[in-house]
Amino acid sequence: MTMKVLRTPDEQFANLPDYDFAPTYTHIKDEDGTDIRIHSIDIGPKDAKPILLMHGNPSWSFIYRYIIKGLIPTGRRIIALDLVGCGRSDKPAKREYYTLSRHQDWLRKWLLANDLQDITLVCQDWGGTLGLKLVADFPERFERVVASNTGVPIGDGGNTFLRWWLRLMKIAPGFPWKIAFKPSFAAKKLSSKEYQAYLAPFPSLKYQAGICKFPQLITVFSDHPEVERNRKVWEKLGQFNKPFLTVFGDKDPVTGGVAKKLQRHVPGCKGQNHHTLEGVGHFSPEEAPEALVKHIMAFIQQEQ
Repeated sequence: MTMKVLRTPDEQFANLPDYDFAPTYTHIKDEDGTDIRIHSIDIGPKDAKPILLMHGNPSWSFIYRYIIKGLIPTGRRIIALDLVGCGRSDKPAKREYYTLSRHQDWLRKWLLANDLQDITLVCQDWGGTLGLKLVADFPERFERVVASNTGVPIGDGGNTFLRWWLRLMKIAPGFPWKIAFKPSFAAKKLSSKEYQAYLAPFPSLKYQAGICKFPQLITVFSDHPEVERNRKVWEKLGQFNKPFLTVFGDKDPVTGGVAKKLQRHVPGCKGQNHHTLEGVGHFSPEEAPEALVKHIMAFIQQEQ
């Protein structure tokens, strides 16, 4: 039986602040044959090396609006993807449809359909947990990586916040937006228009299955049924020797200590000018876009 898939009406994305990009779409097939449309912003020369921006939960490509514009002077192709279940991408209607393996399969198919090469990956939160799987599977396609407030949990246990978050989201009927953007999580206070823009892809609870399921897919505990998938990703990242930069906010309750763990494990981190964003929480692309752009551009220019 194929999945039931929802598609957010286009009018939800009209007149969003500082987000005036034309949509592009890639169609893939789920393993059960369901057609899934994946959205991305895709600007700049199509024959230029791509910068792939991957977001986390519960955000979407809107979080990269300032970074996209800030990176235009690089002359590169800039692609900001919406994960399945988020943004303008299709949204399988039931939480049970979302698994770590399915997310990874959808992204593999998207990457191969677009045949991207020489990629600079910029990833935050789930954009890294899933994006680094692509790096592990296709290291030849990636030129360098910028990881910001993200990681690959391998069942080593979670901090107090993560344990609380997983318990909450197991029973929550919808996503608790005000918790996600409260000051202890995100140092920047969103304007009312920005806050509504983050909610735009989810006009009712029925569209929120994917973002509500993401916390249950975090493999922080050893008994998680899909933890072995991330352990294999982590093992492969231990062989990735291309440039790998960490730029982490220091006020993030989720990823404390993860930057150092990546720096110790990934060979490409050696000798890089890693950065800490002081006073920045979990949503670094939203909270510190100018600083991120500066560090990304300097990192890219190392090759020139």
